[in-house]
Amino acid sequence: MQIRQPIHPDHAMVLDTEELRAEFLVERVFVKDQISLTYSHVDRIIVGGVYPVTSSLLFDEQLGGKVGGAYLLERRELGLINLGGSGRITADGKTFELDTYHGLYLGKGTQNVTFESADSMKPAMFYLACTPAHKVYPSRTILPNQTITENLGAPETCNCRTINKYFHPEVLPTCQLSLGLTRIATGSNWNTMPTHTHERRMEVYFYTEMSDESVVFHFMGEPSETRHIVARNHQAVISPSWSIHSGVGTGAYAFIWAMAGENQQFDDMDFVDMKDLK
Repeated sequence: MQIRQPIHPDHAMVLDTEELRAEFLVERVFVKDQISLTYSHVDRIIVGGVYPVTSSLLFDEQLGGKVGGAYLLERRELGLINLGGSGRITADGKTFELDTYHGLYLGKGTQNVTFESADSMKPAMFYLACTPAHKVYPSRTILPNQTITENLGAPETCNCRTINKYFHPEVLPTCQLSLGLTRIATGSNWNTMPTHTHERRMEVYFYTEMSDESVVFHFMGEPSETRHIVARNHQAVISPSWSIHSGVGTGAYAFIWAMAGENQQFDDMDFVDMKDLK
């Protein structure tokens, strides 16, 4: 598990390209036959990938030690989306079958968790976000047709997109985790514009459905001190509450957003006027 420290906006202003990437970009989320996690001290979120190709994988006691507990979810909740082939997750003896784009919520106190693929030639790829939790909510799957869907943007501003809210109060209760998948419409490029911050939450963007030739220019920093990170398929960017988060792609893409913080109001955003961007 990699550890990322909080960065003050004044510090971020003086970082060069490689330093920005080292602090905010998660370059390798999926590693064959590994659980690859990154722990951010910004709201103590954990994001990462579980990629069982030739063998099953499990949360062991060592992961619990990384968060000061007997096991990872002793005082945490977890949400994930399967981006690969069919797979299954067994949690405390209960098995959940997950096809592509099926989601799974695991509540606080879930101890024994095992991941496996149905077919090693088409392995499952579980992208997850994990946050501190104070209450036990039941574990359950979320199918794509059970998500809250919202269409935003307009062709003239090149930001048409469909938002699928998987872990949201209208879908199921969680302590603080919010997570969903946004897909950019054909002919659009921007994933969030006008841009915004939200002082009460942090957010992680994980980019997916990209070709090898495509990149996303992910914009971050304070509105008056913007910076960018070039992100590729299956890479994630950590966005502190003081930072804008917005991106423009050179080709088709989608992204999974995960949030942790004070509330779960999706529209609790501090929008930035175009004239204030620098």
